[in-house]
Amino acid sequence: MELQRKYTFWFCPGSVDLYSDREIQVVTEHVQKMVAALNASSEIPYEIVQKQTLLNNTDIRRVFNEANNDPDCAGVIAWMHMFSPAKSWLMGLKELRKPLLHFATQFNEEMPYDTLSMDFININQSAHGDREFAYMLARMNKTHKTIFGHWNALDVKESIGKWMRTAIGVIESQNLRILRLSDNMINVADTEGDKIDAQIRMGWQCDYQPMSEVVDSVNAVSQSDINALTDEYYETYGIILNGRDPKEFRKHVEVQAAIELGTERYMKEHNYSVVVNHFGDLGGLKQLPGLAMQRLMAKGYGFGPEGDWKTPALYRIEALMTAGMKDAKGMSFFEDYTYSMKPGEEGVLETHMLEVCPLIADESGVSIRVEPLSLGNREDPARLVFTAKEGKAVAASLTDMGDNFRLIINDVNVKKTKKPMPNLPLGSAFWVPEPNFRTGVEAWLMAGGCHHNVTSYDLDADQLADWADMVGIETVIIDKDTNLRTLKQQLKR
Repeated sequence: MELQRKYTFWFCPGSVDLYSDREIQVVTEHVQKMVAALNASSEIPYEIVQKQTLLNNTDIRRVFNEANNDPDCAGVIAWMHMFSPAKSWLMGLKELRKPLLHFATQFNEEMPYDTLSMDFININQSAHGDREFAYMLARMNKTHKTIFGHWNALDVKESIGKWMRTAIGVIESQNLRILRLSDNMINVADTEGDKIDAQIRMGWQCDYQPMSEVVDSVNAVSQSDINALTDEYYETYGIILNGRDPKEFRKHVEVQAAIELGTERYMKEHNYSVVVNHFGDLGGLKQLPGLAMQRLMAKGYGFGPEGDWKTPALYRIEALMTAGMKDAKGMSFFEDYTYSMKPGEEGVLETHMLEVCPLIADESGVSIRVEPLSLGNREDPARLVFTAKEGKAVAASLTDMGDNFRLIINDVNVKKTKKPMPNLPLGSAFWVPEPNFRTGVEAWLMAGGCHHNVTSYDLDADQLADWADMVGIETVIIDKDTNLRTLKQQLKR
């Protein structure tokens, strides 16, 4: 499915109508060089479009409202080339609904010591303009991101690229449609949530549709299509028979092929990008969806079990934020399953009944197994099994606290287990949370983190926190600097 649209970001320089056309032309030339260099950088994932130099309230309001109404514009980058009176920006900022970056930079990297003059300073006073613009943002409590540094510095371009990906998550969030095929698992609390509030704050439309409609779509898949996809499975993944008859094994795998094809077709026809099911409400499906959902997640669809719609929606947003990223390591839906508490071997085993995304598999590869599963009361489901790659990652949980949503973000270190787990027929990861095993787990519990999470190797805590800030929800970050006493006070606010 399509993950990366051709979004653009508008570069809006600010000045004031005290200068002649000659000075304004200098601004235009500087912006042209900056935008061209930024667009040529591999760190910038989306096109930056130069806009006119904004001099007054009328022009600023017009351009910002044009940005609001352009579906391809994912955000505005504001740069104060000169002093720009902030009252001129007030109404435009008030009306702007797209993500906003205050790019605090200047054209020249080094001061021209030998030729520095008042003429130069008058038209190169970004330091002056930044403070005026930032004051208005603070006074208005306008949600935005500030990035400071020279525009051609690598770390600055990296920061802009990360902000762009976060902005895409905000824009796409407003169009997210969730297919919910069952209610929440009976008496489970942390996967519940206010769907109306989620749509108001984040734009997520959560629809219930009967499982029978998807079952009809699955049953309508032709045998030739099932055979073709099953052949693709066999070419792509290893096969672990574990003594099962090869023909019988393939029949089980074919069931998952039909579920993948039928579910995806239904979602495309009805414009859904997230699907939620429940092992207690499978209707006419022969198996609990396993391999099928793993494959859909690898394509960028969000998936959640047990009626949990918040975690798969977050998965979809993170998939969009990382779309097209070079050398991406992947992400997955997870559930906290069990601990290793032996000193020196501490960690948390992350997996789920079936549905872990194969994008995170290590170099040992991915294989198909067919194993019994008591939950769901259906035939033995086929699933992909693998071990997650090692590395730093970030786990995130979205929880409803009643008066607001809270995004809990934890830096984690994925490691290998001390020994293999040959009897675990699932995809899995083993990690140690920051700042350490005990404090990290206690902090997660203290903050009310759900038992489901989305874990990404490619995003960082700041990007997720920026996304939460832009959509107006609370953030708790658990990292190397976390102190439980300080966190407890933060949570009381």
